[in-house]
Amino acid sequence: MNAKKNIAPGILSSRAGLGKQRRQLVVQCALQHSPGTTSQFERWTKPLQGSVHLRFRLQTFHPRSLGPVLILDEAQEALTQVLTELRVLASKELDSRQLLCVVFAGDSRLVDRFRTPELQPLGSRIRRRLTLDYASRDELLACLDHLRESAGSPTLMTTELKSTLADHAAGNYRVLMNLSDELLAAAAERELPRLDEKLFLDTFNQQHAKPAKAAAKRR
Repeated sequence: MNAKKNIAPGILSSRAGLGKQRRQLVVQCALQHSPGTTSQFERWTKPLQGSVHLRFRLQTFHPRSLGPVLILDEAQEALTQVLTELRVLASKELDSRQLLCVVFAGDSRLVDRFRTPELQPLGSRIRRRLTLDYASRDELLACLDHLRESAGSPTLMTTELKSTLADHAAGNYRVLMNLSDELLAAAAERELPRLDEKLFLDTFNQQHAKPAKAAAKRR
């Protein structure tokens, strides 16, 4: 994204209040204050003046450019006031001109929040929605193949181990990566040239055995 012209990406904390949100937006819009302009910076973070000045600054981007792109991760945790203000800042002229592109990333609770009366005006303005469901077994295997080839080691895992990892990942890419990372660390300790099912059984059987031994000692 940084390689493209006229795009200014930024990330906003999902749990930021209105004051902190404005400070972050000021920085993301390249309005970093210097020691000599502290009063001006503070004015930007006041409830009314802050919104007015931020909208003015967003309007200075070229109308044909994508302009600022704001990514709000864990958006389901964001304050309703913050989400509402982002809606107000994002466009002008009855939504005919887009001033700010906002990408909301969150779990299923975010969809439910957009259905609430307070956030329905924002939910109705979302142009594209991408719902990610559990990954299929083939998708998980394709992910492993892509990562191994990208790392320059396409034969790092046996076919049987790849299938085992995909079966134990429960359709979750994060779980798949965590399992693979633990196996890679175990293989590095043992200086193994390749990861296989035996390593999988040894590694995770040991992890399950340790709590059982600790419980037996307490008895």
